[in-house]
Amino acid sequence: MKILAATGLQREARILAGPGVAVVAGGGDHARLEAELDRLAPGARGIISIGIAGALAPGLRPGDWVVADNGTDPGWAGRLAARLPGARLGAILGVDAMMAEAAGKAALHRETGALAVDMESHVAARVARRHNLPFAAARAISDAADRSLPPAARVGMRPDGGMDLPAVLRALARDPCQLPALIRTGIEAERGFRALLRGHRGLGPTLAGPVVDLDSA
Repeated sequence: MKILAATGLQREARILAGPGVAVVAGGGDHARLEAELDRLAPGARGIISIGIAGALAPGLRPGDWVVADNGTDPGWAGRLAARLPGARLGAILGVDAMMAEAAGKAALHRETGALAVDMESHVAARVARRHNLPFAAARAISDAADRSLPPAARVGMRPDGGMDLPAVLRALARDPCQLPALIRTGIEAERGFRALLRGHRGLGPTLAGPVVDLDSA
């Protein structure tokens, strides 16, 4: 019985995949993500939303970790927080569309109090509830709350979670002035990916998930 991990990008999936984990990269296609999680859930022992995310709370910087304490399994959340250096416990908000504007992030933080935002956690939590499975969420920050993503960065994800480089180049060609912001976004996102890689190593092959009692399984 594997841990089922929901994430957004194929790059995240490559970092997280292993013998004890089945990873589904949503790519922003929530219907496909939910259907695939539903298909795999009967053979899972828990579902986790994990990867990179945008910060909503001021003070969170690229590479910082947030572990969800809203609607999650307390034991799993505790193990995640203990093994991810400096992790902050708090709400992680799942939304259907990319939250790319600093003003929108600030508004969401005021309205919800959530620390971070992604596009998979709400879907993963819904599937976990439906299948009566433990749920957890942990996210490495890739863009701070006061950062707005340039247009070229907003079109860079294909529906399968891969990188859409032609779309990025087309957006950049339409507005070359966004190049400095795009480079900065890439550098900061790289900090998030590096944190995800280090975090994966610290969490172990089953992402600190629930232990199966083989005698009762």
